[in-house]
Amino acid sequence: MSHRLSRSLSRRRAAAAALAAGVLLAALPGCGDGSGSLSETGKERAPAAKPAKGFTLVATGDLLVHDSVIRQAQADAGGIGHDFARMLAAAEPLVSGADLAVCHMETVYGADGGPFTGYPTFKTPPDLARAVADVGYDTCSTASNHTLDAGPEGVTRTLDAMDAVGLRHAGSARSPEESDTPALLKAGDATVAHLAYTYGTNGIPIPEDQPWLVNLIDPALIVEDARAARAAGADVVVVSMHWGTEWQEAPDELQLSLAQELTASAGADGRRDIDLILGTHAHVPQAYEKVNGTWVVYGMGDQIAGVMNDPRGQYGTAARFTFTPPAEPNGSWTVSTAEYIPHAVANDPITLVNLPRALEAEPGHPEHTAALEAIRAAVLSRGAEADGLTMGS
Repeated sequence: MSHRLSRSLSRRRAAAAALAAGVLLAALPGCGDGSGSLSETGKERAPAAKPAKGFTLVATGDLLVHDSVIRQAQADAGGIGHDFARMLAAAEPLVSGADLAVCHMETVYGADGGPFTGYPTFKTPPDLARAVADVGYDTCSTASNHTLDAGPEGVTRTLDAMDAVGLRHAGSARSPEESDTPALLKAGDATVAHLAYTYGTNGIPIPEDQPWLVNLIDPALIVEDARAARAAGADVVVVSMHWGTEWQEAPDELQLSLAQELTASAGADGRRDIDLILGTHAHVPQAYEKVNGTWVVYGMGDQIAGVMNDPRGQYGTAARFTFTPPAEPNGSWTVSTAEYIPHAVANDPITLVNLPRALEAEPGHPEHTAALEAIRAAVLSRGAEADGLTMGS
């Protein structure tokens, strides 16, 4: 039996079990919580429904742990272990202030004690997971072209370390059961599903007996997974896509066609299958665009990266979206506010910089001003400003 067929069958069984449980629960007497009042006829009145609570979602780009980033973390730890907290500190106000925060874990982890390596095959100190959780992230996409850099063991080490600090994850898995189970998170009064996929694995073959290790981009499978997440209770489906052409600010033809196809997909009830697409991989900020009424971030750029030949490799954005509950039961949650927050990486020491806040503190700083303007031009290059995208801080 193919892995995909197995996934479909397991989901049908899960949906049937959930439906049966729901029917049984509805048939049981005495399931009320006693909070209703009695009417004059002696019948219990239903309590007044409270308005549903919306939520904010913040997402950021690639955590790209080059050799120089590893050395910086070791120096920040005083030579014993690795400490990424200071490097990421500028993200904390934005991330901790969101109801749901999504990172992209570009690289896999090495064993405790190392060896740790940067480009081209990464093995990142697992201390990164603790720093990311402490900043306030809730979940991270783990599907990237580097997911198999350290083989199946690297996938297992990475997800084990994330589990140990309470970080959810999507895009890679240790078992078929884990691959078939969507990451569901609470934000406001919504249940949010996080799904993640990559275009490839740098030519490293996925073991035939472990096809669940990493999710590859397949539009039909993504829609199938999104619908399974809906069946599992998701009100909002967020998809992380590791795609695009490195160093190209304009989204490529595959990105554009996939964005059109995925955002046009809807279920039998008319609800869209996917509510937000978050892109990574290009290493430079790319455009935000509303496609078929759904926001697509083609590329958020890098959040943390070492010095590269192109300085844009240390530019990025945080995406912040405010979701509003539907006006009618079973309606779609909608984005009421869309924002981008430009950031960059300073060197010596390597440090994340929130550019709007840095320029408030030091107006006219030439490097920060140039970075912000370059990011703004890329982000707004497909007309997002006309659809209401604004710059936050």
